[in-house]
Amino acid sequence: MTVFSVESGHEQVVFCHDKPTGLRAIIAIYSTALGPGLGGTRFYPYASEADAVHDALELSRSMAYKNALAGLDHGGGKAVIWGDPDKDKSEPLLRAYGRFVESLGGRYYTACDVGTYVRDMDVVARETRYVTGRSEVNGGAGDSSVLTAYGVYQGMRAAAEHRWGTTSLRGRAVGVAGLGKVGKHLTRHLLDDGATVVATDVSERANTWARETHPEVTLVADADALIREPIDVYAPCALGGALDDDTVPALRATVVAGAANNQLAHPGVEKLLAERGVLYVPDYVVNSGGVIQVADEIHGFNFERAKLRASGIFETTRQILRLADADGIPPAVAADRVAERRMADVGRLRSILLPR
Repeated sequence: MTVFSVESGHEQVVFCHDKPTGLRAIIAIYSTALGPGLGGTRFYPYASEADAVHDALELSRSMAYKNALAGLDHGGGKAVIWGDPDKDKSEPLLRAYGRFVESLGGRYYTACDVGTYVRDMDVVARETRYVTGRSEVNGGAGDSSVLTAYGVYQGMRAAAEHRWGTTSLRGRAVGVAGLGKVGKHLTRHLLDDGATVVATDVSERANTWARETHPEVTLVADADALIREPIDVYAPCALGGALDDDTVPALRATVVAGAANNQLAHPGVEKLLAERGVLYVPDYVVNSGGVIQVADEIHGFNFERAKLRASGIFETTRQILRLADADGIPPAVAADRVAERRMADVGRLRSILLPR
């Protein structure tokens, strides 16, 4: 996808460069039909500028659909900072980025994502009002991965009900690809529910955490090995593109529900999954707990209220799966239709002008 391609449809894409700090960022706003764009900032060492642009475009589009299905009055936006967060991140760089966010005048609210953390949002917030995911001591909601994982677990429960007639994962084997911020919390939910967890991560630090904290978790070499394990549920919780023409035929799980954004490598993979009898729950349906949490922060954060709203992911997932069955379409197509209908129907109300 390129900025001006027919399939893009983005309202605004901003390139942000501050040479003294080394900041190279791209802010993509897909839609503000439902309200200001809301989505995290990803700090990642992309191989090329084209890869960074592509990620910003894809992720911002997903955020629009995610926010629509979550019932939020927010459109879709996403930012990427091109660089190595372990080497390039600094206070001046983050503050420079915050000034670029502020310059958009509230069209885009940012938050944490891969490579950025609560402490980073506290720094960004020193230059802009339009930031969420700050620490509690600074009036924020704290770590949004807590409710992201909770929402994925709720979606997984709905998928289990649809496939096996029970909302419990007890006795099921779940493969978690990625033991980062979300994967760790999800693993705890699954173990508490009586599931068996098989996991992998590229970080030895994450694997060490699993060995020391949850020795009952079985670790495998990599994602390729994980999909070949005799698991019931596959939960991609790292970067996107986990499901493609090569992985789908090798997948042994019959349910896919995970936290990673853009899990399908390209359009059509959802049909391959359906043809193999794999129940795929769209990522942007189940991983919206985090954005529900940070959206709540904008209006004065209350964790119990945000958790209650995130609990609704169970019912949303259930409705999407039932609609897919009724219309004879993959769940991904059903979810797209519901999100697009809300963006069109509610977004149309903006044409009713209000007095200033």
